[in-house]
Amino acid sequence: MKLSVVVPVFNEEAVIAAANKRIVSLLEDLTWREMINDYEIIYVDDGSKDNSLSLLRTFSAESQKVKVISFSRNFGHQPAVAAGILHSSGDAVVTLDADLQDPPELIEEMLQKNKMGNDIVYAVRKERSSDTFFKKWTARVFYKIMHIMGLNIVYDHADYRLISRKVVNEFKKIGEVNLFLRGIFPFMGFKHTFVYYDRQKRFAGETGYPLRKMLSFAWEGITSFSSAPLRLASITGFIISLGSVGLIVWALYVRLSGKAIPGWASIVIPLFFIGGLNILFLGLMGEYIGKIYSEVKKRPLFIIQERHNINDDSE
Repeated sequence: MKLSVVVPVFNEEAVIAAANKRIVSLLEDLTWREMINDYEIIYVDDGSKDNSLSLLRTFSAESQKVKVISFSRNFGHQPAVAAGILHSSGDAVVTLDADLQDPPELIEEMLQKNKMGNDIVYAVRKERSSDTFFKKWTARVFYKIMHIMGLNIVYDHADYRLISRKVVNEFKKIGEVNLFLRGIFPFMGFKHTFVYYDRQKRFAGETGYPLRKMLSFAWEGITSFSSAPLRLASITGFIISLGSVGLIVWALYVRLSGKAIPGWASIVIPLFFIGGLNILFLGLMGEYIGKIYSEVKKRPLFIIQERHNINDDSE
């Protein structure tokens, strides 16, 4: 079988040479041991501002098996992963980040699971000892919220996975602009299994996912794959409406009993509370309308500026 390895890259000049050497060495060993008979590595440069693209051009010049796609600007991690998958030609495709926190050596076990008939093999972290307490805590909150919102995602799984050509062909039919791959692949079904690993410390460089991006990614996932926030808004509105009816009954009782005490608190506090909820829920609906707007425009998910060793036929 031929194996494609997709590696999204954004400002990874400090680690990309070591990552390439390690991945190539692994794939050559798998080829020598006849676990695969051919391979390709597809690097997708997501508008890097450092020297990453120059290094990738060098790798592709040294080997036809190393392919490079360069975006015209930064489109984001998920479009970069999708671009690599769409341009792959392997019987199986592995998506892997360049920072070496997810060990490439796990690919061998993933291939074994694939040969047992699994179309998707999810790599799941056993523990997060390399992460800070804050990142561990926010990650757990992220997954719990996702499950509460009804999203079928794999706990402690990022974007390190193997998918078969069958899955790739079905993935090509998905035309969503607001991509959330961690939700899309579980949604697709297919026979799947898991492999477990210990997440390593970052080899070099800095993370491309600060808190701002993590929160944005979480919100993107929730609003792209779940209507639960809208349902929650409806339920909350219904409860408040019932409460308002109760307040009206109470106000009439007090007025008719002659016990009414003039005051502004009973007017101002509910007014502010309900007004704030109205603004909140209007903003929430605006998020979903904005996503509809993005989907209707049908703008391309990414724009490619240059390719190296990539055939257009593989799209």
